[in-house]
Amino acid sequence: NIEQTNSGGGGAFAKPSYEKNKNNLPQDFDIDMDNPETEKAAVAIQSQFRRFQKKKQDVKS
Repeated sequence: NIEQTNSGGGGAFAKPSYEKNKNNLPQDFDIDMDNPETEKAAVAIQSQFRRFQKKKQDVKS
C-alpha cells in the first residue's frame, strides 16, 4: 500500500499512507500452523532470508 508520487522522480515512492489504511487491516489470520505445507513454506522463507542476509553482509565486507 505505497502511493506513487508524481514528482517526476523516476518512479519515486512516497511513504505508506497509514492513516488511510488503518481500517483495512485484517483482524485475524487463519493459518494452520500444524499443516506440513505451512512448515515447508516457513522453512523456505527463512532459508531465503538467511541467504539474503549473508549476501548483504558479504557485500559490506
